[in-house]
Amino acid sequence: MDTGHTPKIVGTAWGLLILNTLGSAGAETIIPLPRSLIQMVTMGALVAAFTLALAVNPRLRIRAGAFVFLLTLLLVSSVLSSADLASGFGALFRCARLALFVSTLWLLSRWWDGGLTFVRHHIRMYFLVLGSVAVGAAVSPGAAMPELYGGRLVGALWPLTPPQIGQYAAVIIGLAVLLVLGRRTDRGSAAVVIVPALVLLALTHTRTATLGLLIGLALAIASLILTSAAARRFFAWTVLCAAVAAVAFGSAVQAWFLRGQSQENFTSLTGRQKVWDALLAAPRTPSEYLFGAGLGDKSFDGLPIDNSWLAVYQEQGMTGVVLVAAIVVVLGGVALLRPPSLSRACAIFLISYCAIASYTEAGLGDASPYLLHLAVAASLLATPAATAPLATPEAPRRRVPRWARRPEVI
Repeated sequence: MDTGHTPKIVGTAWGLLILNTLGSAGAETIIPLPRSLIQMVTMGALVAAFTLALAVNPRLRIRAGAFVFLLTLLLVSSVLSSADLASGFGALFRCARLALFVSTLWLLSRWWDGGLTFVRHHIRMYFLVLGSVAVGAAVSPGAAMPELYGGRLVGALWPLTPPQIGQYAAVIIGLAVLLVLGRRTDRGSAAVVIVPALVLLALTHTRTATLGLLIGLALAIASLILTSAAARRFFAWTVLCAAVAAVAFGSAVQAWFLRGQSQENFTSLTGRQKVWDALLAAPRTPSEYLFGAGLGDKSFDGLPIDNSWLAVYQEQGMTGVVLVAAIVVVLGGVALLRPPSLSRACAIFLISYCAIASYTEAGLGDASPYLLHLAVAASLLATPAATAPLATPEAPRRRVPRWARRPEVI
């Protein structure tokens, strides 16, 4: 099947999917937004994304792949766990949302060809989201860094929490760095994205996002070292700068990571461990063990679970855990088997980031930014579709040396 040129409407649909996953809970905004209004906007975005994807792909041409197939199995498992209404009618609503989400990914999979198209859509949309955060901080610094969150940066125009902002910033920083190393964008365009995102990441004091960025980038660049001189130079300079910073600013870095917390609170992951222990100790029926209690708000006894694996175990049971693990393992295995390339490096970064963040953030079992990150990774690992032979031979085109090619703007 020939995918051809990716229509602009595909990028619009992708942006709407991202808007849907921004969520409706977070800090208080400058202009109070009713949660019902926010939910209406996010759900409307999902319906619009599905409608646009269907309009641009009316013949339902899809690219069969393990990622969307496993997501479909996860959807079936979620419906089975939610059917008895143990988690209320909200579980069925969340299943309907997940069904629309997965269906939209199926429709957009037609344009998954191993190229960087969806990477650029990802960067641009999240850059706009971070732009709204920066505007909110400029308009009302007090609302953007409230005491309720310990002075950490939040969304003052749209209710975004520090971990959300940190996640978006870390992901676009990593992808932009890799595009520069792969000479697929110019340094000026990348700096416009990277520098503000780094500032916002620092203001969120988000440890998970920072570690995910550093480890994910290290693994991605390591995959390019044998074939890219730019990657080797960047890796060497990064190691040198990190060593100098560790010596010169070790105490400041430690203070940033501790965020004023006691050592005990830090080692217990800000109280998460108590919730995890209570969740694992709770009695379960065989049905709940296998299929969970149904899709919910990723909480246990009113407290956030903040762990993707335990959230899936609670809501979708061991069946869901196995399916989510299969998604990560399959994508990671395919990435390792691919020859070194920029697409492979970007996929490794996204998969690594999601795997690291899954320890302290929930979202791998439901419609979320993490599933969108993995969807981009799946698009990068897809093999280009075979094209039909041309009826008439093309005139030979002059080969342009790599050094003379003009990089694209992000």
